[in-house]
Amino acid sequence: MGEESLRKRKGEDSGKEDGQSIQSHEPQATNLQKQAKLLLFPLSPGICMIVGTIIGSGIFVSPKSVLANVGAVGPCLTIWAACGILATLGALCFAELGTMITKSGGEYPYLMEAFGPIPAFLFSWTSLLVTKPSSFAIICLSFAEYASAPFYPGCDPPQVVIKCLAAAAIVIITTVNSLSVKLGSYLQNFLTAAKMIIVTIIIVSGIVLLAQGKTENFKDSFKDSKISVSSISLAFYNGLWAYDGWNQLNYITEELKNPYRNLPLSIIIGIPLVTVCYVLINISYFTVMTSTELLQSQAVAVTFGDRVLYPASWIVPLFVAFSTIGSANGTCFTAGRLVYVAGREGHMLKVLSYISVKRLTPAPAIIFYGAIAIIYIIPGDIDTLINYFSFAVWIFYGLTILALIVMRFTRKELGRPIRIPIIIPVIVTLVSILLVLAPIISAPELAYLYCVLFMLSGLVFYVLFVHFKFNWPQKISKPITMHLQMLLEVVPAEEVTE
Repeated sequence: MGEESLRKRKGEDSGKEDGQSIQSHEPQATNLQKQAKLLLFPLSPGICMIVGTIIGSGIFVSPKSVLANVGAVGPCLTIWAACGILATLGALCFAELGTMITKSGGEYPYLMEAFGPIPAFLFSWTSLLVTKPSSFAIICLSFAEYASAPFYPGCDPPQVVIKCLAAAAIVIITTVNSLSVKLGSYLQNFLTAAKMIIVTIIIVSGIVLLAQGKTENFKDSFKDSKISVSSISLAFYNGLWAYDGWNQLNYITEELKNPYRNLPLSIIIGIPLVTVCYVLINISYFTVMTSTELLQSQAVAVTFGDRVLYPASWIVPLFVAFSTIGSANGTCFTAGRLVYVAGREGHMLKVLSYISVKRLTPAPAIIFYGAIAIIYIIPGDIDTLINYFSFAVWIFYGLTILALIVMRFTRKELGRPIRIPIIIPVIVTLVSILLVLAPIISAPELAYLYCVLFMLSGLVFYVLFVHFKFNWPQKISKPITMHLQMLLEVVPAEEVTE
């Protein structure tokens, strides 16, 4: 009965964002492109989506951590540029995968095709319980730091204030996105505009300061640098956090005219454009702060605003807070798709892939993400969460790009509208291995071991509940699922042939 009413509702709303967004990422792409066309109208929709998706909270959080790991201005700027190159190469690999295997669900279908259900299950297990919620938590903690910084001039805001603000942000965002897809997308439009405004203000201010001769902090820029395999890897972790989103670009394929030509061109132009923005923002920071001052700053962009834009310095924390909350909203906006695909394959609790009858939102998945993210906020700080997030996520990025290499030999029959030189996935795979192994070998910590053990613990659940399909968990989960369905008014989504 619930499914019939859902189908009727979908029939009434045929072609609308709400109905479509349950099944794929395409509405997100359309939404972001609409935003981007308004903001960067001379550029193609593909480039605009890249810029709008990638630029978020990372550029306001990571500069201090990147500098702390390499110790000097020169290596810091080099790392930012190198991260952009790696993100570009990785995105080209995903472009080939996304046009070769046209299923939604991110890395999940690629791992399934290349290596079978076990790596795919471990990816969905890790994404559901580690990478997605921790990403949500990091962004909301970033928002809380910038929102609270103006109220504590000259000192760091208390951790309890930051964590309470972050938790409140998670609750508000999950509530908005559970209630209405359209409301979430309208909020995203406004916040994306704020993001582009603050990026423009910082870059233009930095260029003006450079023109005025503020270059003393760039002299001897490689002096006192501390370069090691471990420090470079951790610096890359923090830099690549700011580029997070490069792996989602294959979802815009159907939104582009002549996608097999324009998708790689959009990547080759768009991510370097983001890289230039990030390098210029860091240069702007160094025009008014020494390395020591930047490391001592609680919120780098706030310090920059205080020194450059006074008495209008309040603009910076306000717009940075808008930008970070926009990134969190975007993360939550697409939270349900991976769970939906994994649930359809029988790899996750079915109730997490259900959708609201009245609002057509993946409410259970969104609420679940919010609850796990709040748990991550309680003991964690931003730098630690970024390191373990990056460690976990680059294991699967490397494995996914390895899948591209493997399928060149095992799945030759698959059409490849975009075919990149084999050297590119080989380079990205080798860099991924280096990024994962270097911190463990150079500066081993038990936390990395715990992270790996937690990921591998998914094998226990796979063997018991997916491979052998034990009946007793279903007997326990059935009444829970039924009560959650009645409480949240959710039903299974319609089956779609992908």
